[in-house]
Amino acid sequence: MGDFLAAMGLVLVVEGIVYGGFPGLAKKLATEVLATPEQTLRVLGLCSIAAGVGVVWLVRG
Repeated sequence: MGDFLAAMGLVLVVEGIVYGGFPGLAKKLATEVLATPEQTLRVLGLCSIAAGVGVVWLVRG
């Protein structure tokens, strides 16, 4: 559970860097997401999940 909370904390740090450091980029990315088809977002999301599981598996394995 501690590793999960640490990972969630790192997600918040990365998102905070984007929104706090580059708000213009965050707005541009949000508009890009709205213009992207749902199927593309779904595939990218599933690929991100697979990559994240792979990284955790390699690091913690």
